[in-house]
Amino acid sequence: MVPLPKRKLSKGRRDRRRAHDALQAINLVQCSNCGEMRLPHTVCDNCGFYQGREIISKESKKK
Repeated sequence: MVPLPKRKLSKGRRDRRRAHDALQAINLVQCSNCGEMRLPHTVCDNCGFYQGREIISKESKKK
C-alpha cells in the first residue's frame, strides 16, 4: 500500500501553499534610444543599444 495522509488538509493550509503559484506580469522598461519596450538589463532587440551604447549593429544583420 502507498502512504496516505492521516488528516485532510484544510482549505486554508492548501490555499496558503498555492499562494505563490500565480503568474506574474513580465517587467518591461522603455529603451532610452528608440523607446521600444524591452526586458531590463538586456540589449534592445529593436535598435541594439544598451546603456546608451550600440552593442549590436542592426544594419549588418539586415543585409
